[in-house]
Amino acid sequence: MPELPEVETVCRGLRKTLVDRKIKSVTLNRDGMRVPFPPALKKLAHVKVKSVSRRAKYVLVHLGDGQTLILHLGMSGRLLIFGKKDEYVPSKHDHMVLAFDDGARVVLNDPRRFGLAVLAKTDELENHAFFRALGPEPLGRNFTASSLAEKLQGKKVAIKLAIMDQRVVVGVGNIYASEALFAAHIDPRAAAGTLQPAAVAKLVAEIRAVLKRAIAAGGSSLRDYVQTDGELGYFQHQFAVYDREGQKCKGCTCNIKKTGGVKRITQGGRSTFYCPVRQAGLG
Repeated sequence: MPELPEVETVCRGLRKTLVDRKIKSVTLNRDGMRVPFPPALKKLAHVKVKSVSRRAKYVLVHLGDGQTLILHLGMSGRLLIFGKKDEYVPSKHDHMVLAFDDGARVVLNDPRRFGLAVLAKTDELENHAFFRALGPEPLGRNFTASSLAEKLQGKKVAIKLAIMDQRVVVGVGNIYASEALFAAHIDPRAAAGTLQPAAVAKLVAEIRAVLKRAIAAGGSSLRDYVQTDGELGYFQHQFAVYDREGQKCKGCTCNIKKTGGVKRITQGGRSTFYCPVRQAGLG
């Protein structure tokens, strides 16, 4: 599933292409995906794109008519941009095609159809069902050591699962949770409420740092994700522990004959990768 860095990369690609452009037509090749397409989508012709932003893992295309097109990529979704000089050959899983006045097209492709495209009033987004219970953005001003410590207070759930809870902080998916906990030297199985203030502060800093590095690398391409121009993301080449079971963690001097290298456990049905030496308390 595309995580925050991948969605942010998609937003940046869309922003460069779509802002101040008018929608020429909307083509829907099925009735919907995870939820039905709203009939109003077909009525967006001649509406201008004012801006593009992101909330958690949602792409928000703000329109000149007071509405916002909310897009989610689900498990396997992709948003691809075809410029006016690019040849667009329709694909089986192209579910929505937005054509623009300059000849560009934006295509929502999703083989598994877990994504979505819906409309909402822009001035009511904060209270929309998708967003009203969400925690702070990890790269925003409201995500601080004190705010995270408050959210973690008394929690017995493992810290890995706590920081993947969208009510605690948004967008820290499985890959980046493992990477941030490694960088912060924190046991992913530790009860969230037991973290000391210094550890919480370190974790906030490392979540920010890992996400920024991933965005700079265009995200991580493991299965279906590509950027809006069809290029792969490259952060997977920088993984310190994720998907490195049995290997040395990057920057570590562990004797893997003794430690077995990076370990993998399952938490909340997802794989967690960690170093049994740097992340103290694990064996």
